[in-house]
Amino acid sequence: MSRTGGQALVAQLERQGVDTIFCLPGESYLPVLDALHDSPIRLISARHEASAANMAEAYGKLTGRPGICLVTRGPGSTQAAVGVHTADQGSTPMLLLVGQVPRAVRGRAAFQELDYPSTFGGIAKRVVEVGDPDLLADETAASYAAALEGRPGPVVLALPEDVLAAGTDAPDADVATPRVPQPAPADLARLRQLLTGAERPLVVVGEGGWSAGAARDVLAFAEASELPVAASFRCQDYVDNRSRVYAGHLTIGMDANLAARVRDADLILAVGSRLGDVITRGYTLLGGQTLVHVHPDPAELGRVFRPELGICSDLTLFAGALEPVESRWQEWTAAARADYEANLRHEPAPGDLDLGDVMAFLRARLPDDAILTSGAGNFTVWAHRFYEFRRYGTQLAPQSGAMGYGLPAAIAAKIARPDRLVVCLAGDGDFLMAGAELATAVKEELPIVVLLVNNGMYGTIRMHQERLYPGRVVGTDLVNPDFAAYAAAFGAYGETVLRTEEVEGAFERAVASGRPALLDLRVDPEAISPRATISELRAQAGA
Repeated sequence: MSRTGGQALVAQLERQGVDTIFCLPGESYLPVLDALHDSPIRLISARHEASAANMAEAYGKLTGRPGICLVTRGPGSTQAAVGVHTADQGSTPMLLLVGQVPRAVRGRAAFQELDYPSTFGGIAKRVVEVGDPDLLADETAASYAAALEGRPGPVVLALPEDVLAAGTDAPDADVATPRVPQPAPADLARLRQLLTGAERPLVVVGEGGWSAGAARDVLAFAEASELPVAASFRCQDYVDNRSRVYAGHLTIGMDANLAARVRDADLILAVGSRLGDVITRGYTLLGGQTLVHVHPDPAELGRVFRPELGICSDLTLFAGALEPVESRWQEWTAAARADYEANLRHEPAPGDLDLGDVMAFLRARLPDDAILTSGAGNFTVWAHRFYEFRRYGTQLAPQSGAMGYGLPAAIAAKIARPDRLVVCLAGDGDFLMAGAELATAVKEELPIVVLLVNNGMYGTIRMHQERLYPGRVVGTDLVNPDFAAYAAAFGAYGETVLRTEEVEGAFERAVASGRPALLDLRVDPEAISPRATISELRAQAGA
């Protein structure tokens, strides 16, 4: 029986197991919206395409399945590009479905026309424009699998509106499953040999297709072998931070002792990590060590640093195949752990509200499965340094460094994991890039809690200005609304918090409200980050 291209597309998504789609409605894909009217797939309409794409990215990161985002042609797609870039940087499976002008006017400067392969080719794994309604099911299945294969990432499928409206008798495609590489026994034996000969080994985990099983098995292997483990940038939930072998987080401005430990290691076992500039301090920490690099995508092996041993493998299968080795590294590992624990302590921050104390409260208050989301900015350093993640799938943060991510990610997290407590840590500048999504949270009845760090500035850029151009601050001051009133205007719970001792009561009232909630944490602008105050930055610059 004939059906529209839009119906064929939605039917194939259902067949692939898709249960949620994030979108901003657009006229270029009305046949898809019509097909979704009768579909069991849950459709979440965001207030901006960037937010919809970030929701899909967060959903994919949390579930391990491609997050699906639908946007309209032209500006709809370019505004969604921030989420595509974040998915690429974070190795997150994602499928962006974007409308396109009718085939008859392609290449004629039609309204909102874009060449999608040119626009997204540098940040997406695959970009396909479907020119025949009979191919929609096959291309959808192939794109879904492509998002998962090798290094997971974003795939873009462009859909001309006349293709979606046209009839097709083509059947559904077979359910596409990604190819999964397995570790070779010879590689596992060579890894064991290299570890046995190492004096100062270090395991680095991150990115590349992680799972709860990989987290469990890698940590069990590391603990049984007394191997220290460090997490890549914004991958802190890849192993339990409370473990005696957890050594810390390879992040921007990482602990100097951890950086020295990476540099002094004689063997690095990188499981999934892409070894980019953040975790290697601008590519300066690696070079003399023996490198064993494990990754599901052969293109990543040797891309940045040439390994002594490159293992192309699915990370869950690799982790399950690991066998403990006899340890000689107890002292080395214990010292790494002691450095990490010392870095959890903080000096009191200026002002009446101390974010270090807020993080200590969250460490004690949040259950192990609570999900903490954040966007980008200096405020995130408080969480990266002073919060402890205990279970995989509890951290959502953009490895792209894109602002405006935390609130959409929290919405996606509460949809994917409705039984969990979801907390978003946001900066004032970061939050207002997606603040309208409070309306989405209210509409969908999602009781998330937003902790808004309000210091009246774009803190990261201010920090760099104070360091490099003291006394010449420009463009980084913010004029903010009354955020508690802002939240209330959407129908959310809002409260202003001025002192550390008020945080616990305010947090409990926010949770008890049963609604989306925002706590406006008024912090001293002087406390720009855990690393330095503004006064200290000016003093260092000789101002």
